[in-house]
Formats: sequence, structure tokens, C-alpha cells
Amino acid sequence: MKALDIIHDEHRALGAVLQALGFVLDGIRDGRFEPDFALLAAIIEYITQVPDKLHHPKEDDYLFVKMRERLPGIAPLLDQLEADHAEGARWTAALRGALVPYQGIGPAAFAGFEATARTYLEASRRHLSREETELLPAARKGLAPEDWAEIDAAFEANKNPWSGPTGEFRALFSRIVTMVPAPYGVGAGATEA
Repeated sequence: MKALDIIHDEHRALGAVLQALGFVLDGIRDGRFEPDFALLAAIIEYITQVPDKLHHPKEDDYLFVKMRERLPGIAPLLDQLEADHAEGARWTAALRGALVPYQGIGPAAFAGFEATARTYLEASRRHLSREETELLPAARKGLAPEDWAEIDAAFEANKNPWSGPTGEFRALFSRIVTMVPAPYGVGAGATEA
């Protein structure tokens, strides 16, 4: 069940990025931070590349498939989580789209960007919670060792969620941590308003 550890780690990595986004939004809204568009773009890039393109497809194609075979009673939960994955990709696209006018227009467009970001954050937190509290315990109990062999192999491809399958996310994650102000990152005080 190595995949479970990897999934938990990936959830923690995404959770850290989501917390950082919420912290930055709070700081901009409250006037403590100037908007850092490079940081916002890097966060959006991370959530586009890691959960949308790497993590969710493996859950859908391996874990969920095996769970549907072995645990037919959990199909409604799987249907909802797969729908969340599709919706998450749409919200990520909406975030990218909302960043453009915010960057171009400035503070007058912050409310629109923030509303889109807050919707994404809430949906992502709710989704992660359902996976952690409902899906993964059911998988642990209901899947057989032979199921886990195939699932583990798929998730081993990106064992380290901080770096990605070939290390391509390490620099992006490091950039985010470097730019986000403390206590969620190590960014310099220069980003403060």
C-alpha cells in the first residue's frame, strides 16, 4: 500500500500550496501585501500541473478503477470524486483566466480573482477531506494485495510530490516557498505593502 503514503504526501503538498494561496489572498485583501503576480501564476501553475495533470489522473485510472471492481457500493463516492476532478480542472482554468484581468486592470479586478480563488480553495479542501476521511480508509480495507501492486506501481512514478516524476516540480515548489511571505513561506518582507 505504498500508494496510500504517496497519496497522503501529495495531498499534504497540495494542501500547503492551497494554504499559501489563502494566506496571500488574505494579505492582499487586508492591504498587508502588494499583489505578486509571479507568485500567483506559480501557484496556479503548480495546481494545474500536479493535481490536475499528475495526481488526479492516477487516482481515476488506477485507484478508482480497482475500487469500482472490488467495492461496487462505493460507486456514488467515486462518481462524486471524479466529477470533482473534472470540476477542479475547470476551476484551475478559471483561475488562470481571472488572473489576466487582475494583472492587467489591477486592484479593481481583485474581487473577481479572489472570488474565483476562494471557490477553488473551498472545493479543493472539501474534496481532499472526502478523499482522506472516506475514500482512503475504504481503499485500505477493501482492496486486495494484488490490487495494491498495480496501484503502487502507478503512484511510484511520482513518489516525491514535491519534485514530480522527473524532478520538474521541485523548482516550481521551491519558487513558491521562496516567494510566499512567512509563516507559510520564506519570502522576503519586500512583498509586504
